[in-house]
Amino acid sequence: MIVSGSIVGSGEILLTSGLGAAAGFTLLWWVLVSCWSKSIVQAEITRYCISTGDTYMRALNRLPGKIKGPKGPVGWPVWLAVISFFPGIFGLGGIVGGAGQGLALMFDGLNPVLATGIVTVGAIGILATGSYPYLERIMLGLVMSFTVITLFSSGVMQTTEFQMTLDDLAEGFRFHFPLAVAALAIAMYGYTGVNGGEIAAYTYWCVEKGYPKYIGADPSDPRWVERAKGWIKVLHADVWLTLFILTLATVPFYLLGAGVLHATGARPEGLETIEVLAGMFTGTLGGWSVLLFAVGAFCILFSTTLSGVGAGGRVFPDYIVEFGFISRTKIHRRQWTRGYVIVIPIIAFFLDLGFQNPVILVMISASFAAITLPIQSGATLWLQKRHMDQRIKPHWILKSALWATFVFQLLMSLFVIWFTFQNLFN
Repeated sequence: MIVSGSIVGSGEILLTSGLGAAAGFTLLWWVLVSCWSKSIVQAEITRYCISTGDTYMRALNRLPGKIKGPKGPVGWPVWLAVISFFPGIFGLGGIVGGAGQGLALMFDGLNPVLATGIVTVGAIGILATGSYPYLERIMLGLVMSFTVITLFSSGVMQTTEFQMTLDDLAEGFRFHFPLAVAALAIAMYGYTGVNGGEIAAYTYWCVEKGYPKYIGADPSDPRWVERAKGWIKVLHADVWLTLFILTLATVPFYLLGAGVLHATGARPEGLETIEVLAGMFTGTLGGWSVLLFAVGAFCILFSTTLSGVGAGGRVFPDYIVEFGFISRTKIHRRQWTRGYVIVIPIIAFFLDLGFQNPVILVMISASFAAITLPIQSGATLWLQKRHMDQRIKPHWILKSALWATFVFQLLMSLFVIWFTFQNLFN
């Protein structure tokens, strides 16, 4: 549920709806690709981590190719992860700002800046406790509420003038990719479904839930393979449930954006982002549903704030370890995590205050995330082959799917780089 709360968030409400508003039903196929193509990486990198005992950052540091660091050589993927932190914090600024706009819409007359400040303080208050069960219960309520609200509204759309027809559905599966909305489409891919940060985060949540501990650290134990395969089945159940929830919550947002916003010519941006997106609900349910959408938007974006910052706080101590500042046995992870979850929301608040455009902030982070995805899937293939016990290797069908994902993401990253340079020089 924590992973679902992170996955179904800013990418869906801001980018998926925005893409629907810009492209209509044309890119419905692309939304499904975004939902379904990355879960295989989530499952397989976690298979490696829970069976070897490596954390995600330690795994990246095993890849060949070192670059000089402050305390010695460090793997280039770890350096890249540090670089990706900066666009990632821009995305968090957009998420916090969007949650603030949702809260301001819930309480008419509340200043959006003050509302964003309330969101920031609230997130710090919850996350600083460091209580996983407490966070899990909060996420369960938020995830279920926004999923039900979104499904309900998209269903009601079929009884209005904005209803989706069979021709619209056929248009959505023509596999046409209009270059006019390519930047938004690539950003949407980078931030919907299971993005790179959420894949990394899932490995840490599994550690916190005890999956590696239950498997055991001694592969020579006669029951080690049996236990490992059992807990791999558990993580597969996690992945399938997450995939089911994110699909149910993502596709309706695209349909609402394509069916209502595209038809009316509305485009979500700036300080009116959440208010414009509310048109998806008011166009189907009537004016009274502004409050319903505001509650849903707040739930989505606040849940993403909680799970995203909470996960980052668990990854952050590993940066300290892998760069050699503190040894793995001596680091006090809880203190570093608590410091992270207090400082980062404050930085995100000031970023939103400076830009006040959630969509742009999220697009910056999402586009960078899309480019780095093939590194993650390629690293998974290499680590499983070189460092994982081959008695628990994935079935050939899963391995083939992972290879297909890697090739697709690599080609997409090359396209993003080409497309970016084309626009810069033209």
